[in-house]
Amino acid sequence: MARSVFLASADRDAVKSIVAVGLLEELKRSYERVGVFRPVLRHADGTDHVLDLLKTRDTIEAPRQARVGTTYQHFHTAPAEAMGQVLAQYETFKAMCDAVVVVGSDHTDVPGGEELSLNAQIAANLATPIVVVVPGTRWTPTQVVAAAELATRTVEAAHAQVIGVVANRCAPAEIAQVRAQLGHLDLPTAAIPDSKVALAPTLGAVMEAIGGQLISGDPAALGLEVLDMSIGAQEVEHILAHLAPRSVVFFPGDRVGVLLGLAATQGDSHFPRLAGLVLGSGYMPDQAVMDLARSLAGDLPIIATHKDSFSAAAASTLVRGQLDLSSQDKVEAALAAFEEGMDGRQFIEAMEEFAPTAITPLAFQSSLAERARRELKNIVLPEGSDDRVLRAAARVAELGAAQVTLLGKRDELMGRARSLALDLSGANVVDPAGGELVEHFADLYADLRAHKGMTKAKALAVIGGSDTYFATMMVHTGMADGMVSGAIHTTADTIRPAFEIIKTKPGTEVVSSVFLMALADRVLVFGDCAVNPNPTPAQLAGIAIDSAATARAFGVDPRVAMLSYSTGVSGHGPSVEAVAEATALARAAAPDLLLDGPLQYDAAVVAAVGAAKLPGSPVAGRATVLIFPDLDAGNIAYKAVQRSAGAVAIGPVLQGLRKPVNDLSRGALVEDIVNTIIITACQAQ
Repeated sequence: MARSVFLASADRDAVKSIVAVGLLEELKRSYERVGVFRPVLRHADGTDHVLDLLKTRDTIEAPRQARVGTTYQHFHTAPAEAMGQVLAQYETFKAMCDAVVVVGSDHTDVPGGEELSLNAQIAANLATPIVVVVPGTRWTPTQVVAAAELATRTVEAAHAQVIGVVANRCAPAEIAQVRAQLGHLDLPTAAIPDSKVALAPTLGAVMEAIGGQLISGDPAALGLEVLDMSIGAQEVEHILAHLAPRSVVFFPGDRVGVLLGLAATQGDSHFPRLAGLVLGSGYMPDQAVMDLARSLAGDLPIIATHKDSFSAAAASTLVRGQLDLSSQDKVEAALAAFEEGMDGRQFIEAMEEFAPTAITPLAFQSSLAERARRELKNIVLPEGSDDRVLRAAARVAELGAAQVTLLGKRDELMGRARSLALDLSGANVVDPAGGELVEHFADLYADLRAHKGMTKAKALAVIGGSDTYFATMMVHTGMADGMVSGAIHTTADTIRPAFEIIKTKPGTEVVSSVFLMALADRVLVFGDCAVNPNPTPAQLAGIAIDSAATARAFGVDPRVAMLSYSTGVSGHGPSVEAVAEATALARAAAPDLLLDGPLQYDAAVVAAVGAAKLPGSPVAGRATVLIFPDLDAGNIAYKAVQRSAGAVAIGPVLQGLRKPVNDLSRGALVEDIVNTIIITACQAQ
């Protein structure tokens, strides 16, 4: 899996592209395939200077559109959809790379804090660590550190993680002080000196800003950097004493002596080479003077503007220079500043050691899809007549997360798919009405249920009359790896065939269910919330052990809390005693499992409460798997958390069967069906 780092800035003057160039060069020393990704573009037409310059420095052959998530406009109009698109694009691009530098959005018309928060939300969903870049220019060292601390808190509030802070464009005289104060952050930090060359505006950009026109000199010189600006308000001898290399001098066009004096300096090695001269106020010397000036200045650009000298100089100072990798001077200056101020290897090591401590619902769903893609499984959907199921099947196919088999008549299903503008060309379609499969499945079912008096005639009626029985037989015979049903059928219609045909795993106390509850920053596992109304202590112990295994299978480190209205020995009553007995049985059956109880919900998930109510417990305050004492408590709790806390509830996921069969709510949304299909595919692995 590719490593990645997200660069986010706290202010437009941070100029994170300099840091990006340096990190790209550092990564190329360790990784072969290094790519640049831009999650958000400012312009709807897709133009982006930063992406255009950085992609010339990476080592990935990828089309430009593959490197882009979405636009600001998309986030303004449909934020959830935009975030999903960014994640999908990123996952596709990341698969091409060994390492990715994600360059956050540029500051536009939104306040800086909101911009940084958006980038932090994106980074959290991409499960990518952030390096925060703050500007060293305009601020004192104390203000730089305060900005870094505020930016870090903003990132953490969005459940993303900062692995480093860079102060960019620092005044050389303040570098040591900035570094010393940043050192208190307990993170890799850097202070990069300001580089006039790397971010200098070009003479052409200055000319455009003042509405000027080139009247003499080499047009190619308009692409050169301007390092200084001055107003020629004194006599020429005083102006000469203050000339700086690559400077633009502004003065009225009727000051012939200043024009000729400055032009003459360009043929004398004792004077610095200028960037250009600007003749202001709309005045133009006569032809003879201009001819003499040209002969003295050579290819030095001379520009005329109608603005007065002060206005032209003021407008020029507002021109924002950009890092341009077509300029070797700018590249060398940027890399020199990076290497002087930043130990790139230190930041790369922090990236390599990064492990997310928070996981967002979108990131969790993405990880499930990625897990499903590793070993593709065939999931049968018996409810092909439902539009939601067709939409979900198309989405799963688009994600490449499973092979889907739909039950129904092919012409009808494909006709409906076309009318919904869905691509189901890769789906299998099986007609359960009549045919050899019904006969074959009826024979098998009659044998399986012979001890219950099942005959071939009855079996034909069952298999031929129920899509869920037919689909369950497909799973039983290996024609499919799992089944998802319930959008139309009842829970009993979905689960009863599985109990009769697939049956339970050896040693399973009872078939049960869990919901994977994706909160804002973590995933909890709730069980049993859908199947067993009043489990016995032995069944509750079995549910706990099975739920821990399910959690582990989906990347959740299981710490199991056996829930009650009482913690430890603080309360008494039949239900508390039943939970205590279940806890003892589960410990005996799985001694290596981190499990404790009875625990109240707050003592299970809130560190301070857990430490106060059950000190020394390996689970209290840190639980990830929560086992409810009965179906009333479990079902109420998962729906309360789903509706009130905005959690994404994925499930119910059935556990304890030999092969995966999962039930849907009849009110399931397309996203719910997609999630359940992917979960089932993962279980089948």
